[in-house]
Amino acid sequence: MKGPAPLQRVVYVVSLFPCWSETFIVREIAALIESGVDVRVLSLKPASESLVHDDAAVLLDRARHPRSLFAAGAALLRTTATRPWVLAGILARIVADSWRSPRVLGKSLAALLRGLEHAAWLRTFDPNLIHAHWATYPSTVAWALGRLLDKPFGFTCHAHDIFTERQLLARKIDEAALAVTISQYNVDWLRQHVAGDGAQQLKVVHCGVDMAHAPWRPDGREGNRILAVGRLDPIKGFDTLVAALALLRERGVDVYCRLVGSGPLESALREQARRQGVAERIEFAGAQPQDVVRRWMREATLFALPSQVAEDGNRDGIPVALMEAMASGCTPVSTRVSGIPELIEDGVGGVLVDPGNVDALADALQRLLGDAALRRHLAVGARERVEHEFDARVEAARLRGHMQEVLHVA
Repeated sequence: MKGPAPLQRVVYVVSLFPCWSETFIVREIAALIESGVDVRVLSLKPASESLVHDDAAVLLDRARHPRSLFAAGAALLRTTATRPWVLAGILARIVADSWRSPRVLGKSLAALLRGLEHAAWLRTFDPNLIHAHWATYPSTVAWALGRLLDKPFGFTCHAHDIFTERQLLARKIDEAALAVTISQYNVDWLRQHVAGDGAQQLKVVHCGVDMAHAPWRPDGREGNRILAVGRLDPIKGFDTLVAALALLRERGVDVYCRLVGSGPLESALREQARRQGVAERIEFAGAQPQDVVRRWMREATLFALPSQVAEDGNRDGIPVALMEAMASGCTPVSTRVSGIPELIEDGVGGVLVDPGNVDALADALQRLLGDAALRRHLAVGARERVEHEFDARVEAARLRGHMQEVLHVA
């Protein structure tokens, strides 16, 4: 018997690369490359982001994007000719899983076509593992390519791809050489709702912060500036934050909030702020480059992210923005939702309140704004927590170890 084959080449399948909000994937890939793994990226969508972070830009020459319908059609014909029964089985499983949702079915088939477009290149590159981030279309493509190319596949699942989508999810967990998720909360939830005892094979690998580029600045934060960062989406709870700011205004607390991000709720949040009399106290800063957000984290008095469960069941995983704030020395205030308590221990590395509780959020913000000593105490605990459990390089090394484990050969 031979020992395990060395992990040399990995292909990542993602929906869009580069993607402004998925800095955690970039960090993971960069750390794997730094460790000696040749990582390539298969993006299912053409590059379209107007804002590209510097650390993603340096990986662009490793990324492959869709080319043309002609190329995709030709790849489909080649696959049909060479692996007809395998392809038929893949299509049958996709249809059986999603026929009740024509939108999901159509997008799954389109994603598969875009993946097949790169099948010839994949054979030449000969990856040890095909790994996807998100348990939706990217992992469907990774699963299909793994079957077609006789390669092990893995995936990392996060939040909406568990709580609201669940595309072939039980099958993917069962058939993956490596099934990963980002919190113990997710493992427990999947065991209860999706995979039963099969969830035991899930590995927990946290998203993380690049601690080498996360200078800690707990001091010099006197004032009343609150920073909030995230997509303007129901799961972030920014409507609760606006209401809490209005309550603080009624209490005579002078506070200013900078809200970084864009999304479908921007107009509604602006109108809420106007209606509740705090429009002049909230800056809607839109999406910003990473270096700008980091600078604002080093300046803000508090970081607020009052995550909540949306009506459709969607919720955060463990928001990377919270990790980054904690690494910078900015004391966080968040909620007891999903995996967030695995990151923030209430009263040790920040403050947690119940989701949707305006009074509790306002009380926590007011208390911390008025107590610099407490803020610093919590900032110390926050930094220690991120250093010990959410260092991107450490977590990437953990993932690399799991990837290595699946490569035993006869």
